[in-house]
Amino acid sequence: MSFSEHCNKVFNQAIRDYHLTDNVDVQMNNPYDRGTIDYSLYMKCWIDTVQWHFEDIIRDPHINADDAVALKRRIDRSNQDRTDLVEEIDSYFRQQYSHVVPLPEARINTESPAWAIDRLSILALKIYHMKEQTERTDATVEHCQKCEAKLSVLIEQQQDLGTAIDQLLEDIEAGRKYMKVYRQMKMYNDPSTNPVLYGKK
Repeated sequence: MSFSEHCNKVFNQAIRDYHLTDNVDVQMNNPYDRGTIDYSLYMKCWIDTVQWHFEDIIRDPHINADDAVALKRRIDRSNQDRTDLVEEIDSYFRQQYSHVVPLPEARINTESPAWAIDRLSILALKIYHMKEQTERTDATVEHCQKCEAKLSVLIEQQQDLGTAIDQLLEDIEAGRKYMKVYRQMKMYNDPSTNPVLYGKK
């Protein structure tokens, strides 16, 4: 099993586990040992899954204004948790390949492995929810057919992205590409760089 296939297996498990209750307030019960890559992958997809449903809820046209503000705060925290976790996964890869000496002609990739894996997690969610749409009994046949077509594209995209991730990891391990990770500097979350926050002091 390739690394991307393993990721999809863990992601699908997290998505299935969340939907046992389908409740954004349910505590995550991560089945993997803390400190392992599987623990991080499961948590990553769990965060993404909860946020997926946050985004559904906040688009309710009848949502109470106070509830919407509170939910937006939760989405902001979730985004920061997601970013922190992606950086943690990249730290795992840096450790994994710390012994590799890049070849003189080694090239840098457009994104780090963990940010590509971040997109793989979101694709797993899109596939799960698009498949749900194809199985709706309260929707028109036309709707289900359109969703079937979209599902086929998403599955192809998942396969292509998985191949690209596996090839990237192979290239890093062989020294053909090298990792260079830039930490996300989210200025709006930082009281010292967001003028709305530091301007109120």
